[in-house]
Amino acid sequence: MKRTALFLAGILAISSLSGCGAKNSASDSSEPFEGKYIVTADYVKENLDDIIVVDARGEDEAKKGTVKGAVATTWQYLATCEDGEAGDANWGCILDTKRLSERLGELGLAKDKEIVLFSNAEKGWGEDGRIAWELIAAGYEDVKIVDGGIKALKAAGVETVKGAAEPKPVSVEIDSIDETHVINTDELKEIYDDCKIVDTRTDKEYNGKTMYGEANGGHLPGAIQIRYTDLFNSDSTLKSNEDLTKMFEDAGLSKEDHIITYCTGGIRSAYMQLVMEMCGFENSENYDESFYRWCVEGNLEK
Repeated sequence: MKRTALFLAGILAISSLSGCGAKNSASDSSEPFEGKYIVTADYVKENLDDIIVVDARGEDEAKKGTVKGAVATTWQYLATCEDGEAGDANWGCILDTKRLSERLGELGLAKDKEIVLFSNAEKGWGEDGRIAWELIAAGYEDVKIVDGGIKALKAAGVETVKGAAEPKPVSVEIDSIDETHVINTDELKEIYDDCKIVDTRTDKEYNGKTMYGEANGGHLPGAIQIRYTDLFNSDSTLKSNEDLTKMFEDAGLSKEDHIITYCTGGIRSAYMQLVMEMCGFENSENYDESFYRWCVEGNLEK
């Protein structure tokens, strides 16, 4: 079976679980997270008429219940997942500007509008963060993620329906991709000894179990593990900036470090990169080829 198919099957399986890995044992944060890419569910409720809401879980999940008026898509639709198999060079990366422009236009994601994305917070993969990371790289200037995801939106009383809204196509032109927070395998090999690597996966993945069709198991040499799920409180909202900064620093990171985040396919790690950036760890990049590619190309530890 192709690794791509295994990966997609893994996504469907994991979406029914309560989380992607062990939660941090630290107590919940009392202060809300603040950052330029984050809005609250109440903000969405108050501004529905002025924003474009995107359900990053995709149309199948939206059929079970989504925000009224939200369009739905998946990160795979905006990535090179059709161009080969998981583990191939450039698989799962940002689309070329022509295809990306066409698909964003089909979805109605106008560059002059505020785009607000949501997903399943710690119970998902960080798909909203992955798409936000990509939109920012594509030149969108007003992109947000809903703190707490669909759970928070429902708790805030945002109206929900079964099924996503029909997109209203617009003209979108992406001239180039800003790679300030993007890195590929060849680039990572060149700077490996001068950066700090953060593995955002679960304990089982980090310790060598292959769960989604990876060619090999383990982690990148010297990688610091900070689970994606460690970012969240028990109510699915992000921990405070202070608590997250302390967690990053306790793990051995400083705001002066060059930090590379990765996961299996660059999704959870994209969310992590945005959170780190908002906490002041600005010299951070998401490795979107991620473990799928590295476990074929590079050395591993277990």
